[in-house]
Amino acid sequence: MTEFSVHSFPKSRIATIDVCSVGLQKHHITALVEIDVSESREKIRQHKANKIAISVTAWLIKAISNTIADFKQTAGYLQGKRSVLVFNDINVSIVVEKDLNGEKVPIPLLIEKASERSIASITRQINDAKDQTLTDRDIVLESKSKRLERFYYYLPGFTRRYFWRYLIKYPHFAFKKMGNVAITSIGMIGAANGWFIPISIHPICFGIGKIVKKPLVVNDKIEIREVLNMTVLLDHDVIDGAHMARFISKLSENLEKGIGL
Repeated sequence: MTEFSVHSFPKSRIATIDVCSVGLQKHHITALVEIDVSESREKIRQHKANKIAISVTAWLIKAISNTIADFKQTAGYLQGKRSVLVFNDINVSIVVEKDLNGEKVPIPLLIEKASERSIASITRQINDAKDQTLTDRDIVLESKSKRLERFYYYLPGFTRRYFWRYLIKYPHFAFKKMGNVAITSIGMIGAANGWFIPISIHPICFGIGKIVKKPLVVNDKIEIREVLNMTVLLDHDVIDGAHMARFISKLSENLEKGIGL
């Protein structure tokens, strides 16, 4: 008989499975982009040399949020069948990897009003979240789980998935719980060069891949540049293709120029 082992996973994985199931039903358009961030990376290195603690992830959150602030409908929620609800604030949901009983577990963290925050303050919030002690009774960082939230994990699958469908059906409730933008940077872990396509229930989602060195044509000369692989999911129920193209073009420009640095 073939030997095997069975491993239990943390309860938070159940919510991930449910979100993926519901997210597959969203009408997201996927864009795979390459962005030359050589100048931006150099500016970040200069900040660090001057003892200013900022991270690449925090800068990306700030830059993305500032760009969305000029294209707010990209982060709008479909309300009913004929209208879009657009929030003034940009609240970003990211994933922080935590140690839970000796196992690395991804836990969501909500960064509120990200477009109004400094890169340094976003960096501090992320670092504080990483250092915060986590128990298996916690679902979301920043607050302890309420009794009903903990009860979620004991519900049957169809009931749990109905919760997520209900959540995105009511934008005010969804915005309060998970914001209107999702950014996942797990692609920056490891040495793989390429894109990964996340699954999300947010109106707009970013998958941050590796920053790799590639030859690019700059001023008619071939140079080795630092290039970010990024995936962008945009809800086609909320915006059309032309608006998506203008947004991605402006986002690429802002990231290449190092907006906020």
